[in-house]
Amino acid sequence: MRYFLPVLAVVLLCCSSNSGSDMSKEAAQVERLPYAIAIHGGAGTILKENMSPEMEAAYLEALETALSIGEGILQNGGSSLDAVVQTIEYLENSPLFNAGKGAVFTHEGRVELDASIMDGATRNAGAVGSLTIIKNPIKAARAVLEHSPHVFLVGSGADRFALEQGLDTVENTYFHTERRWKSLQKALEKEGQSTGQLDPYAEPDHKYGTVGCVALDRAGNLAAGTSTGGTNNKRFGRIGDSPVIGAGTYADNATCAVSCTGTGEYFIRFAVAHDVSARMAYRGESLSDAAQGVIDELGKNGGDGGLIAVDRYGHISQPFNTAGMYRAYASPKERGLFIYQK
Repeated sequence: MRYFLPVLAVVLLCCSSNSGSDMSKEAAQVERLPYAIAIHGGAGTILKENMSPEMEAAYLEALETALSIGEGILQNGGSSLDAVVQTIEYLENSPLFNAGKGAVFTHEGRVELDASIMDGATRNAGAVGSLTIIKNPIKAARAVLEHSPHVFLVGSGADRFALEQGLDTVENTYFHTERRWKSLQKALEKEGQSTGQLDPYAEPDHKYGTVGCVALDRAGNLAAGTSTGGTNNKRFGRIGDSPVIGAGTYADNATCAVSCTGTGEYFIRFAVAHDVSARMAYRGESLSDAAQGVIDELGKNGGDGGLIAVDRYGHISQPFNTAGMYRAYASPKERGLFIYQK
């Protein structure tokens, strides 16, 4: 027995040394791209036969412009946080998406906006809900991240905080678009004819028009952001997953950055954004396996939608279980813009 412990120690030392060497070799074999970025403009029943050539071209142009904004920042050495914020700011200013200018109406006929952002380097986060007068909610979310001891501000308090930070304000009517107003009227008409509780996701042409962006910068830092107008005809101060850290948005330099779009209540219940990261951290899954696995599980339990994700090496994943998802991605190796299922 007197020889056992020294021999065991040597064996363990050799095993530990070999294990560490193998892990180092494995890490060295994985190429980390200088940068990578992915964006989404919402998922849902997006069918080519229902899309005019002009509308399809408009969406592709908007995705291309947004992608170019973020990619340009990353190519020039800018931070992933800057890329995420400026990309989403452009999408918020477009009337095509359910965020900012193109957001849906509440039951009462006004627009209430939600957004969140997370820094993968520090895991600091900022989120806002039910904004009514702040032009770009993603900038308000970043202000919470950088200038508040809190993570999540809502309602009049969130508006007031954003005002104190000097962010641009607008009248609520700035966000109004005729297309969204007609959608509200259609929902109210159906509600008046219904004797039961309506499902806001039951519309055959429903689209989860949330916008989001994930990015990896040259310093190796990840960031994720999401912005939305919520669901058409929402009531009672409803807030979905988009501003909920771990549900609609998550970023950790050790794993990945994630932004989601879909049936918000399900994404909250299943902590979708964080679950992708957790599967990578605790199961050792690849980004694509983790992201697809989460969406598959979500679908089995009745949740619709999708997500975009980028890992610390620059790998990109964009799984969804709906007919389409407005999405785009770019890295030094590849670039793509898509709307429908492949």
